[in-house]
Amino acid sequence: MTRGPHTASGGPASEGLFIANTSRPGAAGAWLEIVSPHDGTVVAQVAEARQADVDAAVDAARDALPDWRRTAPAARGALLAAWADLMERDAQELALLECLDAGHPLRDARALDVPRAVAVIRYFAGIADKIEGSVVPVDPDHLVYAVREPIGVVGQIIPWNQPLLLAATKLAPALAAGNTVVLKPAEWTPRSALWLGRLAAEAGFPPGVVNVVPGYGETAGAYLARHPGVGKVAFTGSTAVGRTIAGASAANLARVQLELGGKGPNLIFPDADLDAALAGSLYAAFHNAGQACIAGSRILVHTDVAEVFTDALIQRAAALRVGDPRDPATEIGPLVSHEHRERVLTYVELARKEGAAILSGGRPPDDPALRAGAYVLPTVIHAAPSHRVCQEEIFGPVVTVTPFTDDAEAVELANALDYGLGAGLWTRDLSRAHTLASELATGMVWVNTYKRVAPGVPFGGVKASGYGSDLGFDAVREYTRAKSVWVRTAAGYPPFFTGGPSA
Repeated sequence: MTRGPHTASGGPASEGLFIANTSRPGAAGAWLEIVSPHDGTVVAQVAEARQADVDAAVDAARDALPDWRRTAPAARGALLAAWADLMERDAQELALLECLDAGHPLRDARALDVPRAVAVIRYFAGIADKIEGSVVPVDPDHLVYAVREPIGVVGQIIPWNQPLLLAATKLAPALAAGNTVVLKPAEWTPRSALWLGRLAAEAGFPPGVVNVVPGYGETAGAYLARHPGVGKVAFTGSTAVGRTIAGASAANLARVQLELGGKGPNLIFPDADLDAALAGSLYAAFHNAGQACIAGSRILVHTDVAEVFTDALIQRAAALRVGDPRDPATEIGPLVSHEHRERVLTYVELARKEGAAILSGGRPPDDPALRAGAYVLPTVIHAAPSHRVCQEEIFGPVVTVTPFTDDAEAVELANALDYGLGAGLWTRDLSRAHTLASELATGMVWVNTYKRVAPGVPFGGVKASGYGSDLGFDAVREYTRAKSVWVRTAAGYPPFFTGGPSA
């Protein structure tokens, strides 16, 4: 397959859906406009998938499933590895797509987004031939073994904040386990997922194994979630939509895997290395303009160091370079859309009305060159636990600071919310670190670091942050089901069979 006339500098005038290794227009002839969050200009048009397109993609995935699940695991792994090679070849184009569509600073897209996506696919390429079953000792007359089988056609729905990485994270374990996939990327940022689909075809994946259908959540996404031909739905996004997805899939008894929202507590203790805690907290709160489910958006700081830490945080946040994401010096790019920017600014205004103190930022930048973009300055708010900015996921460059007096209060504040994705703590006390790591009600805990992820480490939450793991060996198991096989090895008839063949 040739790469075609696609260019990351603006893309084709129109780009189709990707179904059965073919780019095609949507059945309804509708198009999504991809708008630059930097200046509001339209950078591309992508076909909008609707129900008929989802049906076509599911049909293609079902047709491809029998041969794909019988493909030797090592051969599946080799295809995944070839796919990763092609991603590395196209790294600059993929990074620029993340920059243009999602507003990621180009330096972050090059250094983090693309390498992490490649690493995820390489990891699962290596796992494809290591999905082992087990032999279960029952009695001398039977050989009993359990095998892991693919679920079948998997529907996957991803958001806009990390489009390339999340596409790779969803696709790789499902494909390694022998499933076929219909992926619906967000309507604002579909182009990197479509590029991945084309690279999968170029790597040699058979038609129908990987299908990409951009569209709106309430149409294409909702229909995919309830589609009778889908055996599992994997979703990353907000908790509210996750609940809707779970309800929609229940009619077909499809499996569901949810990686949902977060409101990460980041605990600063007086014995911490405050310089390291400050640097880590800035990254936790403001990387990707705070648009991350695992962002450390709630800083809980001990009263003994609250003033000095907060003053330093304000100074460092104000010094972060906000600008055009294509500029290599930019540290904070725009939010994904003007609509989302208004949502974030609404929370800032709400905090002000509730009596919280806006210590830094809380508004668009003054730079005339950025006025047309979806920019918000890094924002630090001194807030009480009862304020909504401390309770609800804002998903922007906004961090709250709340003091605590002792370890028990820190844990109480950290665990007070329904969210339970990630949490961090900064301390030199090894006993405190291990004790609090066990007491924090989250799926992940970082000690003296934050937002570190790796392909081999499970990634997932508890409570309203969802269930299931997107990374690690657990992720492959999420895309398989167990089958037990009983083989009677003893001669003669089973003990409950009293007669011979004619009895």
